[in-house]
Amino acid sequence: MEQRYRWRNKEIREQAAIIDGKRPPAILLKNARFLHSTLRRWLEGNIWIDNDRIVYAGEELPANTSTTEIVDCRGLILVPGYIEPHVHPFLLYNPQTFSRFAAQTGTTTTINDNLFLFLHLHKRKAFSIIRKFDESPVTMYWWTRYDAQTVLDGEETIFSNSDVKTWLEHDKVVQGGELTGWPQLLDGDDLMLHWIQETKRLGKKVEGHFPGASDRTLAKLMLFGADCDHEAMTGEDIYKRLMQGYMVSLRHSSIRPDLPVLLEDIKKMGLDQYESMLFTTDGSTPAFYRRGMIDAMIRMAIESGIPVIDAYQMASYNVARHYNLQHLHGLIGTGRIANINFLESETNPTPVSVLARGQWVKRDGNQIVIDEEIHWEDYGIEPLKVDWELTMEDLQFSMPFGMKMVNSVITKPYSIAMDVSLDELPKDNDESFFALLDRKGKWRVNTMLKGFARGVCGFVSSFSTTGDIILIGKNKSDMKLAFDRIKEIGGGIVLAENGRIIHEIRLPLSGMMSEKELPILIEEEEELRGLLAERGYPFSDPIYSLFFLSSTHLPYIRVTQRGVYDVMNKTVLFPTLMR
Repeated sequence: MEQRYRWRNKEIREQAAIIDGKRPPAILLKNARFLHSTLRRWLEGNIWIDNDRIVYAGEELPANTSTTEIVDCRGLILVPGYIEPHVHPFLLYNPQTFSRFAAQTGTTTTINDNLFLFLHLHKRKAFSIIRKFDESPVTMYWWTRYDAQTVLDGEETIFSNSDVKTWLEHDKVVQGGELTGWPQLLDGDDLMLHWIQETKRLGKKVEGHFPGASDRTLAKLMLFGADCDHEAMTGEDIYKRLMQGYMVSLRHSSIRPDLPVLLEDIKKMGLDQYESMLFTTDGSTPAFYRRGMIDAMIRMAIESGIPVIDAYQMASYNVARHYNLQHLHGLIGTGRIANINFLESETNPTPVSVLARGQWVKRDGNQIVIDEEIHWEDYGIEPLKVDWELTMEDLQFSMPFGMKMVNSVITKPYSIAMDVSLDELPKDNDESFFALLDRKGKWRVNTMLKGFARGVCGFVSSFSTTGDIILIGKNKSDMKLAFDRIKEIGGGIVLAENGRIIHEIRLPLSGMMSEKELPILIEEEEELRGLLAERGYPFSDPIYSLFFLSSTHLPYIRVTQRGVYDVMNKTVLFPTLMR
């Protein structure tokens, strides 16, 4: 069933006929105790559903139930399906496998990043696959980027005015951003400001990305058009954003598991107005979701003392209202999409059953898969094809300085003092060879990476910000072995040691995504984390380490398609070398 959410006249007449008793509803949820989001109270009543829509919610029972599935809801609590407002659905998983897993935790609507689609597909193919995603029982909305969060060759042609505006006009796109390129906006980028103005003209939202922003900066960005920000790391950050009129997304993610601190600070500061707060897991890596998604955040909020109804509103109604979607989502009420979670108690937000668009995707604890497998190749998403050879000449390292990891994602420059002409580095230090190679084999960047690990021999990934290929390791032969394995499997993440492959995560969808369901991917990622930790990786999230090595929205120095890049001074320190 395609997600149109503009019902035809005939469909609306048929829905109204159910109220008149001329037609039976498809599903009747009888004796239901449910959260009514606008009244902000628990009600007792009956809910009638026809296809994907709630056609009545109240005290009445339908006159005609001749073919109706009747569900007695006594003993259960019903709440609106949760909405995840900030999803990066290409982090090893793909949008289909993510949505299937999310539905089991009660998240029935997602608002997704389009960066992968923008960088890797022509917009016709991208819009075609978005239509295919509409067949999912989970509702998928999108945002469009204004920049690539890295320095690209030919960025002005990739993020052209016509393409960005075409994305903004798409009916599944509900916001622009996230504004990782806000410094250039403040510095006078009028094209980005024009896109923001177009976003606002279309009645859509602008999502910020403002870590550490001062009051003055937040005020300026509000004037430029930002509506929401997910980068609050303390209660003071929340307060500053609320003061400037922002909607604030409270984040709990694999790279920033901030919610416990935020909840404690909210309590200390006496912030007791929650209508301008949302929850997000901000595109976490697979293993993080073993503990749950938005349901886990609701649970943490309730346990911290947030009023129960407010905790559920932050996961549903507040999000719908922010995006002007409350006529469709966030409410168990007449006319809304039939996204409903069935709970065992008010304080246990993980559902035992889930209706998504009026279809059971989870029933009595059991998953029900109703969407067909996507044939990715039909949309230009195929295994990575590497038709060139990696040579030892490609693994020559001669720069005077390299990158030093401060944490999982921040890198600073450091002076190289050791002999880097060797084929193997000693394991009594934490310096590794590092290279970024064009996925088409046209160019390379070679430097050293300090702080990644002491004992990783060969570690290669086609998963990166741009889909170019990352090589890290102590041993050039093992690095080449891992690279050759990447070629063989059509993309992925490969760890090699002493002449053999010891672990791999296959990513046959453009070298960026797996086809495997999330529970399997969680196991694969956790095994990789364990192996890297045993070899000295000291941080929390190696997947995001890979992803952000090229991301110029983070300080201080990055490796990009143009070369080693100084983020603060916006200059290329060492350009790429043509192969």
